[in-house]
Amino acid sequence: MKYNLSGKLLSTAACVLLALSAPALGVAGDTIKFGVAGPHSGDLASYGLPSVNAAKLVIDKVNANGGINGKMVEMLVEDDVCKPEISTNTATKLVSDGVEVVLGHICSGATIAAMPIYKESGILVMSPSATSDELTLSGDYPNFFRTIAPNAAQSPAMIDFAINKLGLSKIAIIHDKGDYGKPLAEGAKKHVEQTGKGEVVLFEGITPGAMDYSAIVQKIKQSGAEVVVFGGYHPEASKIVTIMKKKRLKTKFVSDDGVKDDTFIKVAGDAAEGVYAAGPQDNSSNPMAAEAKAAHKAAFGSDPGAFFEGAYAATVAMLNAIEKADSTKLEDLKKVLQTEKVATPVGDINFDKNGDAIGVGFSMYVVENGSYIVVK
Repeated sequence: MKYNLSGKLLSTAACVLLALSAPALGVAGDTIKFGVAGPHSGDLASYGLPSVNAAKLVIDKVNANGGINGKMVEMLVEDDVCKPEISTNTATKLVSDGVEVVLGHICSGATIAAMPIYKESGILVMSPSATSDELTLSGDYPNFFRTIAPNAAQSPAMIDFAINKLGLSKIAIIHDKGDYGKPLAEGAKKHVEQTGKGEVVLFEGITPGAMDYSAIVQKIKQSGAEVVVFGGYHPEASKIVTIMKKKRLKTKFVSDDGVKDDTFIKVAGDAAEGVYAAGPQDNSSNPMAAEAKAAHKAAFGSDPGAFFEGAYAATVAMLNAIEKADSTKLEDLKKVLQTEKVATPVGDINFDKNGDAIGVGFSMYVVENGSYIVVK
């Protein structure tokens, strides 16, 4: 992959992925085993399957042109259904199959559960979507990287948007009690308290997977909240906003990247209209993002889903590091990832000492006429 010292492409994005060089010295085995882990079935498959597609598009390009340093890249795909108790088995299976790097996992809880297994084996893991602060800011997982900003950036963005952009100050903060939603909600509450702007009139968790959320909607109504800030995923959010619409609540709904997914709109229907959600930054002006989207449409007959750009970027970044380092050893890969920029659909990125991508952030989106659009 050819870059100049500033990390800029010396050729088209396609050529970057195809221009590969000398034989590898540090990569063992006949193939480079590239794992892809996430929810590929169940309610949250719409989060995981786009990452499989992204990895396939990048890897197929590379393999069609001789692989990396003469080695083909082999995909090992495992489904964790976004469940921590399954993700440990997923990680164990990938490690036993000889995986050398992993794209994933997708959900924060599943990622946290799997990370000790990869850490013990010295395997690089890069997620396009797991935003839990624990994964990078704790220092517990030196083998973890991500191409999405952490909750530490998302929580304040949601609150600031509700207060400064929407002009709403009475806030009900709801979460799903999980490793993703609860810390996100706690961060939002802390931001309100630290800034002194707004008032948290309700802070409460719900049970994921429940059939009915009428009780929490009633509490939202009684609290006098002008806006709900929700930390969690789209299955619960779609049920809550549907009940809110039936109860004719005018309370605004602001959520996170776990809700910024077309499946939420399909399930919630008309109740999704006017819902706001944070999501990975808008990359529509990035030529590589446009090219990746077009490639997905050509290959799969549809626009890509959630976290596709981040997954594509992670795949490019990891394969670039393998090519540059001539190795799949963790320390060799980290050196490249932390010192050299690489052009991706989410920008020209490298990573800080914690594993967070430098230069990525969140945009706010709103559902209008059945689609998420960027809030200007």
